[in-house]
Amino acid sequence: MNTTAPADSLIPSLRDLWKAAFGDTDAFLDDFFSTAYAPHRCRCIVMDGQVAAALYWLDCACEGRKLAYIYAVATHPHHRGKGLCRTLMSETMEVLKQGGYDGVVLVPQKPGLIRMYAGMGFTPCSGVTEFHVMAGDPIPVRKIEADEFAQLRRNFLPQNGVIQENENLPFLSTQVCFYAGKNWISAVAEVDGMLWCPELLGDPDVAPGLVKALGYREGSFRMPGDGRPFAMFRPLAEDCPRPAYFGFAFD
Repeated sequence: MNTTAPADSLIPSLRDLWKAAFGDTDAFLDDFFSTAYAPHRCRCIVMDGQVAAALYWLDCACEGRKLAYIYAVATHPHHRGKGLCRTLMSETMEVLKQGGYDGVVLVPQKPGLIRMYAGMGFTPCSGVTEFHVMAGDPIPVRKIEADEFAQLRRNFLPQNGVIQENENLPFLSTQVCFYAGKNWISAVAEVDGMLWCPELLGDPDVAPGLVKALGYREGSFRMPGDGRPFAMFRPLAEDCPRPAYFGFAFD
């Protein structure tokens, strides 16, 4: 049982696995495969001509070191319990080492996955604070493009924060809009009729005013903090610094 980079002919099977594992829509997958996917940043296990397990990664960086954000690790329901995920992850770590990556970041979506990844050498590295607010007095907001957001974000990131640019930004732009103010920046979307901000950097007190300025009654926000564990990290080089903040999990 070995991992491989997928041929183009396997993309339909990769999509089928993704939908079986996560339930995302074809529109979401269209966005991912058109903006963030590359075969050299994907590893999969093929059985009987179909993808039985797969994962992807996106390039990011911390303190000048090259990191991989591993994303959408999945095993087909028909093949679970066979150790495919552990094989896939182990062999991917070797591929990443050979590719010059100094560390790996991932974001477990369930408590059980935290234990599983801990057994693979990952440890918690980043927390977030999440809060919900009602609309307040509106504040001045400025809509910005992804490139400006990336430039401003470098200034607002906490020390040892992970820079997520490259293919991250085009994919992120399919899901959110970017806004900035005097002492803050944010990425926002609408979820169930409310404002959802997967990242607010800067002054948290602007949240109620941002909700009102964008025409919503209430909103939920995520920003750096110690409210709950978020990301996990595994170094691939002994001297790779541990990230202190990782923002976008594309969840």
